[in-house]
Amino acid sequence: MNTSSPPRASSGSIRVAVLAGALCLLLAGCSGSGDARLDADTDAAAGASGGSMRVALITHGGKGDAFWDLVQKGARAAAAKDGIDLTYVSDSDSVRQAQLVQDAVRDKVDGIAVTLAKPQAMKGPVAEARAAGIPVVGLNSGIDAWKSAGLLEYFGQDESLAGRAVGDKLDEIRAKHALCVIHERGNVALEARCAGVKKTFAGQTENLYVEGTDPSAVQAAVTAQLRQDPTIDEVVTLGAQFALTAVKSVQAAGSRAKVATFDLDKDLVRAVENGQVQFAVDQQPYLQGYLAVDALWLYRTNGNVSGGGVAPVLTGPAFVTRTNVASVAKFAAAGTR
Repeated sequence: MNTSSPPRASSGSIRVAVLAGALCLLLAGCSGSGDARLDADTDAAAGASGGSMRVALITHGGKGDAFWDLVQKGARAAAAKDGIDLTYVSDSDSVRQAQLVQDAVRDKVDGIAVTLAKPQAMKGPVAEARAAGIPVVGLNSGIDAWKSAGLLEYFGQDESLAGRAVGDKLDEIRAKHALCVIHERGNVALEARCAGVKKTFAGQTENLYVEGTDPSAVQAAVTAQLRQDPTIDEVVTLGAQFALTAVKSVQAAGSRAKVATFDLDKDLVRAVENGQVQFAVDQQPYLQGYLAVDALWLYRTNGNVSGGGVAPVLTGPAFVTRTNVASVAKFAAAGTR
């Protein structure tokens, strides 16, 4: 066993070691202070629950609507990528939707994504979120109201532009009399679609208001209108499931009217493929949900604002017809289009 004393370092080597250590501490202090600030910002962005950023997605979607399933899938894909704890809630009643936003503010979430189908009802809750330092982005509805409501960003389709594009399409296929079926009275996005159709369509356009939560009532109302006015040669619906209902109405009324629609799902894709529906306008709801959630993560972690906070990020319109439907069919089958 070696019991001899270890060799002593020279005074010169000690001074070098001390200086090197001090230099390392100085450098670490400089870079470390920056890292500490970055870590603090990242931790704040991530939220207090296990380092995971918490986001609430709050929509006006009704229960059982396949459209909102697509929005959710996109949102959850972004949340999984970004390590976000995502909560999805919805209520078609604007007062109750507003209460859901207020609940999220009280829960101190790190970000909120919200639809503005009834913009006036959301102004108060959005203001509460901003006062609490919670960033809010919009999606799907409210393209003309998101900035005045105080939202950070917006992701969706310009519904007026989409409606005008449909009006042009109806002229192209030589329609003469269009029935535009609105399944939720007062929804600004739906109203803008039909108004856009009327603006560019050279033929006659009339609106029919139906209760979208009752498929049987929708079918009965459209059937009755087609029987009453046989000059209607085009039914334009504002949601994929309503187009499929309109197909049944056309058959029940013995009408020669064709059906076109806004929005898309896998059942609607098949209807376009077999010619039951002439075309669909896809606003890409999966993309809307994905971008809204991802935008909150980017803002919290890197200060990014898509569109610079002055312009919306458009996800549509994109026409799906029998000539190009095959290109989206595989995604529709997977439940993402």
